[in-house]
Amino acid sequence: MEIVSLGRALELKFWDHVKQDIPHYYFFAFDWKYNRDDTEILLALEEERIDGMMLVYNERIVQLRGSNKAAEAFLERLDLDKIEIQSPKEHKQLILKKYKPTLRQSHEMMLMVVHKGEGELHTRHPIVELNAAHSENIAAIMRDADPDYWGDVTGERILEGMNKGANWFGIKVNEDVISIGMLRLTEWAGLIGVVATQEEYRNRGYATSIVVGSVKEIFRRRSLAMIYVLADNPPAIRAYRKVGFRPYKIYFFMRGERF
Repeated sequence: MEIVSLGRALELKFWDHVKQDIPHYYFFAFDWKYNRDDTEILLALEEERIDGMMLVYNERIVQLRGSNKAAEAFLERLDLDKIEIQSPKEHKQLILKKYKPTLRQSHEMMLMVVHKGEGELHTRHPIVELNAAHSENIAAIMRDADPDYWGDVTGERILEGMNKGANWFGIKVNEDVISIGMLRLTEWAGLIGVVATQEEYRNRGYATSIVVGSVKEIFRRRSLAMIYVLADNPPAIRAYRKVGFRPYKIYFFMRGERF
C-alpha cells in the first residue's frame, strides 16, 4: 500500500471515487473544492486503486475513510496532539490506541439522507431566514442546547460561516428567535448542519419544522438532503424519519488528544 498526497495528477481518480458515494465522502468533496488552502488529503493506493482517504482540515479536523489497513497507515502518519475526528465506526479501536477522548467528546453519529420526492414535507410553524443581526442569538441557542459540543461557539464564528455560504433559518415567538437551523448547499447535496431549540420551547415541533423547511429549501435546487444525528437519540431519529430521512451510515466521532 502506498500513501500519497492528493495533487493535480490524482484529482481525476479522487473525484471518480468520491462521486460514487457523495454522502460518505461529502466533507472530502466540500473541503477540497471550497477550503483547499486549509485542507490536506492523503490517499491510500493499493495497486493504483483507492483503498482509503484521510482529510485534515485546519490542522485539527480529521475525516478518515477506507479499509482498516488504510486507516492504520493513516493514523501512524497523523502527527496532531489534539483532533476532532470522524470515521466509520469500525475504525474506533484503531483511533483509541493513539487518542483518548476529552471529557464526554465521543459518540456514534448516524448519517441520514432523503431524496427529492420522498417524505412528508409539512411544516407546523413558519420559518424565516436569519442574517448577521441574529449571529449572537444563534450562538447562544447552540451553546445552551449542547454545551459539550457547541460550548465554544461565538457570534463571530457564526458570522464567519455566513460569509462562507452557511444559510441560517429560524422560528420566532413574539419576535424572539427560539429555534434555529443551518444548511450548506453544494452542487452535490444540501447538508443540514445544525438544529437547536431553546430549552423552554422544546418538544413542540419547532425543530421538526426547521428540518422540514430546510429540506424544502434544499429541494428547490438539489435532489439530496443529509443530516447527522447522535445514534443514541431515538426521538430525533424518529422525528427525522417522519420527514423522510432514512439511516445511511454510522460513524465514530471524537474530540481527543494524543496519549
